[in-house]
Amino acid sequence: MNLDPALLDILVCPQCRTGLSVDDERNELVCSPCALAYPVRDDIAVMLVDEARPLRS
Repeated sequence: MNLDPALLDILVCPQCRTGLSVDDERNELVCSPCALAYPVRDDIAVMLVDEARPLRS
C-alpha cells in the first residue's frame, strides 16, 4: 500500500471520526472503535461504511 503519510494523518473513520491504523498486509485502514476495515484499492482508500469489512462477526 502506497498512501501519502500526510493523507493518513488526516483520514478518519466516516462513522465515528476516529483516526485509522494501517494494515499493510491486508491493504486496509482499520478503525478499532467501530471494528471496521476500509479497503485500499489501487492506492485509493475507499472510505465508505458500506464498503468496510467488519472485524468481528
